[in-house]
Amino acid sequence: MDVQLAPVRQEDVPLLQRFAVEPGLIGLDWRGFRDAQAPVRRFAEDGFLGAEDSRLMIRTGDETAGIVSWRSGSFDSVTQYWEIGIALLPEYRGRGIGWRAQAMLTAYLFEHTPVYRVQASTHPENLAEQKSLEKAGFRREGVIRGCEFRAGRYRDGYLYSRMRDDPAPELGNGSVTDGGLNPLAH
Repeated sequence: MDVQLAPVRQEDVPLLQRFAVEPGLIGLDWRGFRDAQAPVRRFAEDGFLGAEDSRLMIRTGDETAGIVSWRSGSFDSVTQYWEIGIALLPEYRGRGIGWRAQAMLTAYLFEHTPVYRVQASTHPENLAEQKSLEKAGFRREGVIRGCEFRAGRYRDGYLYSRMRDDPAPELGNGSVTDGGLNPLAH
């Protein structure tokens, strides 16, 4: 499976706008309608590559399959970790793209930032994402009770993590690029 992660391009912005206004496109993470112009402004600001949070596009060949994201967090206001996320378009789910993209993003973050911990959370009912995270080398740490408000009520979540010295999965064919000009190690 050929999977690449690459920076957001101008032609990707309409897809990011769709995530803000199309219920169901993002799956269980739909949180109601959002400002569809926010992706336009963010792309103009920093191309979605910021110091505190960033996004990369997931591509398979010439097709866009979705996005991966990461944002900074800290439990003690000193030690930083990254929290990653993924949104695959419905037609790309269940094809082995998600776990590869998450494993590639984690490897990228360990290579280019000094963090020791990368974490991800998911919904208890999202069995596919739980399997994807485990295949990407993450371990389930536990239940986070009442951590999100979704579909009219507070719901639990599962927290997963991968530490810098945890074993990395074999990625096979995949790469992280700066838009196709210069591969960044993988």
